[in-house]
Amino acid sequence: MGLFKKIAEALRKTREAFRRKLDALFSHGELNDEFYEELEDILISSDVGVESAMEICEELRTRARKEKLRTAEDVRGLLKEIIEEDMQAENDFKIEYPAVITIVGVNGVGKTTSIGKLANYFKNQKKDVCLVAGDTFRAAASEQLSEWAARNKVRVIKHEEGADAAAVVFDGITSAKARKTDVLIVDTAGRLHTKTNLMEELGKINRVIEREYPEANKYTFIVLDATTGQNALSQIEHFNEYVDLDGIILTKLDGTAKGGVVITISREYNLPVVFIGVGEGINDLEEFNAKDFADNLF
Repeated sequence: MGLFKKIAEALRKTREAFRRKLDALFSHGELNDEFYEELEDILISSDVGVESAMEICEELRTRARKEKLRTAEDVRGLLKEIIEEDMQAENDFKIEYPAVITIVGVNGVGKTTSIGKLANYFKNQKKDVCLVAGDTFRAAASEQLSEWAARNKVRVIKHEEGADAAAVVFDGITSAKARKTDVLIVDTAGRLHTKTNLMEELGKINRVIEREYPEANKYTFIVLDATTGQNALSQIEHFNEYVDLDGIILTKLDGTAKGGVVITISREYNLPVVFIGVGEGINDLEEFNAKDFADNLF
């Protein structure tokens, strides 16, 4: 399956729900207050946040007046353009090497699976990859990561369960520097903001990376489950209190009609969606592309 087809299939549920409502709205014909109110409701029901939905509709109204658009159908292309422009501004993201990528997120969002897919992605880019089993909290976490490492034929650095996660990261950095590794991917324990000790552990891991590998390009990606919609946004806020997030890996996009959350992430959090999960296979992690996303919504 080609890249465009994968993204199209991943967005199928979101697209079908969104287009059905838009088609009914655009058939009304008249651009009036009722049209914009109904459009706002449609955006919110697709899991675009309230604030973002209001801003999009206001911008659409202003630009429609300026361009002297008369009918509802006239603004369909303009709405797509506005959404694409918003996301494109935040998603011009490039990873530079050597890179240390720390993966964070709550339990159950697909962190370890995303790491396995990331390793495959970078291997396909002809990069040398090493994984660090920094989740020493969850039973069998390092074994699961080791399975992904074996599948991708990359190195993995791990300690015993219950070990100091920062110490594992230290060993990973030592290995990466000695082997001139292009990409070091650090797994971390799934945590909620209520687990203060685990949240503070993230800060400790970051300090070790900063101190021991200052010449590396450092990135922290949060993994979010697209099926949780707006609930994913509170996770961004909580994690940002402890670490500076650089981007998002959005998983399970193929399993939800709530893909509009991508629009809110871009508008309200100024964070790029760097990768999206478009299926369950090892190759089903793709770079996010704002144009492809918008094209597959309308």
